[in-house]
Amino acid sequence: MDELDQIKRAQRGDSQAMAQLLKAHYSFLMKYLIKMTMNPVLAEDLAQETMLRCVEKICLYNGKSKFSSWLITLATRIYFDQMRRTKVERQWRDREQALRRTEWQLKARQEERTDAMQALSRLGYEWRLPILLKHYYGYAYDEIADMMDIPPGTVKSRIHHGLQQLRKELTTDEKE
Repeated sequence: MDELDQIKRAQRGDSQAMAQLLKAHYSFLMKYLIKMTMNPVLAEDLAQETMLRCVEKICLYNGKSKFSSWLITLATRIYFDQMRRTKVERQWRDREQALRRTEWQLKARQEERTDAMQALSRLGYEWRLPILLKHYYGYAYDEIADMMDIPPGTVKSRIHHGLQQLRKELTTDEKE
């Protein structure tokens, strides 16, 4: 039985044809993933995920490319998604660790961590920094613009929008 026939049978729900198809391409996929990730353990995880996704999405295979190319496309997209997710998780974890360190430092200096500081910590740095420089340290808009290497109008805009977000957060916190 040729590959195209196996694919058509798999698309109709033939699990035997699907198993044969996956078995025939597993080694090729693993070699690609090992070269792509340079990590055999990650490659194995990605291969398993790709095979699962292939079973779920076999009906979407349209035959415009070779089946092996379609598998590589699935695997590559899964890898990219995983890398993006890992990056976001790492950024979140780093931010949480920084917040804990800041809390510890404030407690060590016997400063209170107020609701305003908590709300401020949840803002992105683009808004938090100009607000801190303006309202906590008293710098002028032009000075902040020079420090951040952005136009003064952008500083004003970021402070305005950041303060709106802070008000919203603080109002939400009060209602809870």
